[in-house]
Amino acid sequence: MADWWLRAWRKVPKQHKKGFNSLVMLGAWIIWKHRNTCVFDGLAPCLQVALQAYKDELQLWIAAGAKGLKALRVQQIE
Repeated sequence: MADWWLRAWRKVPKQHKKGFNSLVMLGAWIIWKHRNTCVFDGLAPCLQVALQAYKDELQLWIAAGAKGLKALRVQQIE
């Protein structure tokens, strides 16, 4: 993943690099949390649950002042 992240990061315009990094870290965090819920609470993996958690957490990060994310004007995941 680190190789992909670096290659993708190099293609991102300078003014959006912080926001891009935040999106990638948020995605990894949500996958990790969802995985832990599945392993430790016995729930089945569910893409819709993970995507909703991503959207919810994204809004919280923006509300908390993640300027890089706000600057990206992140599109809603449908």
